[in-house]
Amino acid sequence: MTERRAAVLEAFRKQIAWCERLGSPFTARLLGLLAEDIAAGGPAADLAGHWPGDPVADALALRLAGALHALVLSGEAPALAACYPPQANARADAPDAAALRAVLLARRAEIAAFLASPPQTNEVGRSGVLLGGFLEIAHRAGLPLRLLEIGASAGLNLLWDRFHYTLGDAVWGDPASPVRLAPRWTGPLPPLAAPVRVASRGACDRSPVDLRDPAQRLRLRAYVWPDQRDRLARLDGAIALALGAGSRVEPADAGDWVAARLAEPAEGQATVLYHSIMWQYMPAATRARIAGALSEAGARATATAPLAWLRFEPPQAEARPELRLTLWPGGGESLLATAQAHGQTVDWTGG
Repeated sequence: MTERRAAVLEAFRKQIAWCERLGSPFTARLLGLLAEDIAAGGPAADLAGHWPGDPVADALALRLAGALHALVLSGEAPALAACYPPQANARADAPDAAALRAVLLARRAEIAAFLASPPQTNEVGRSGVLLGGFLEIAHRAGLPLRLLEIGASAGLNLLWDRFHYTLGDAVWGDPASPVRLAPRWTGPLPPLAAPVRVASRGACDRSPVDLRDPAQRLRLRAYVWPDQRDRLARLDGAIALALGAGSRVEPADAGDWVAARLAEPAEGQATVLYHSIMWQYMPAATRARIAGALSEAGARATATAPLAWLRFEPPQAEARPELRLTLWPGGGESLLATAQAHGQTVDWTGG
């Protein structure tokens, strides 16, 4: 076995462990079959076994799983679709290895084209974590919120205040919303009675998803794991909301965008820079520039124009993500919660 193929197989092994940990046994089994085919020199090896970059950093395993799911969702691989949830009910032995191999051979060109672009996700479930942070900011600042999201993908989490939430025995949000989030919540509740008013919404991403394009919508849906149907339903509901609202995400470098936005005055509003599970993927220089812009803007913040930095990120690789809030003036930092990466469970401390 070549060194390159060994690195690819190690990347698949790591992703399989993450899928098992995050509640997708079907995707774990699918990646296991693909890894077996790569090790044996089958059609998956032809597609991914000689990957030129870093297969972990490039999320190669997720790219290949996404390519196959896109074919299933589009109706281009009916035999494979019969092995996918909900038809297969995510059986431990699904999908069928022969059907998988046939698709890898017959659809090689489409799969290779899908692999050429990095994964693009917009996990709506993370709003179930971020909500508590927004409520804390609204409670402490008592002002309308000026929302600024980086790494926003399609901008679906810009519309967090239009979702419906069930947090333990409490509810918050629009009861008629097509997006319903009910994370398993432990600990006290955030200040649900805080008056939330959104003054404006802005977002950027280096390669934003244009929801008006059916191909880009399909790619976004393809990265939802097939046995997590509730996630797909939330995504579809959020896409419908975003299309109706005319949401747009600016194509921009996060460092440049943040520096420009934070330089703009926002008297009478609480400016909130936020992001979720993206910080680790940015270059160190970009992270440093954003931190510098926050420090400078924080020094100018006042009680009538406060600045908040809300982030849901792992403190280190493979650690449980944390929701942290820094609020200026003052620059005090709070650890509000730890949570599962997709927002399925939230352990709230409130800082």
